Amino acid sequence: MRRLPVYLLLDTSGSMTGEPIEAVKNGVQVMISSLRQNPQAIETAFISIISFDSTAKQLVPLTDLASFQMVDIKASGTTNLGEALHLVATSIDNEVAKTTADQKGDWKPLVFIMTDGIPTDDWQKGLEEFKKRKTAYTVACAAGSNADTNVLKQITDNVVSLDTADSQSIAKFFTWVTASIGVTSTRVEDAGKEVTGLSELPPPPAELNIVV
Repeated sequence: MRRLPVYLLLDTSGSMTGEPIEAVKNGVQVMISSLRQNPQAIETAFISIISFDSTAKQLVPLTDLASFQMVDIKASGTTNLGEALHLVATSIDNEVAKTTADQKGDWKPLVFIMTDGIPTDDWQKGLEEFKKRKTAYTVACAAGSNADTNVLKQITDNVVSLDTADSQSIAKFFTWVTASIGVTSTRVEDAGKEVTGLSELPPPPAELNIVV
């Protein structure tokens, strides 16, 4: 079976304390519940959660939807986005099966990044590593006015922004991520084709601005 790996990189720095971090936890739970109702996604999608604050941690390794258990996350510390990019690169190396002469590997991974601030580490170093890995697409979300879309634009062309990092906006972002994973899993299951960018995904809700 060819899996569709999905990596969520979530900012858990101190500025996410309170409503934003609760909304992220809730968003992940709702996303998993919705994807479990989707026959294509339940067959193909495998989810991993990487958090980043003063360090980056892979909280949940690549796991099928049926077995997925969210762990508790708390907000504290700084915003080591570079470390998270380095960690997702290593995780892709370790977890995503490559195509060999004998068998097809997994589908190219999907990466969703959500941050409400500016990286506090040497993020370009992490970006160099990340860029060496092939993803089907990477989407970065700037949550609120303190996130720097210019930084995110250097990571990926697919950048969306939320005006505020409140629970309603964050919920909308996760709803859209859920729909995007659903569409991608249907495409790979039914057509055997990968989705390559925003134009092939469901249109984002009004709360999500596409950054051009």
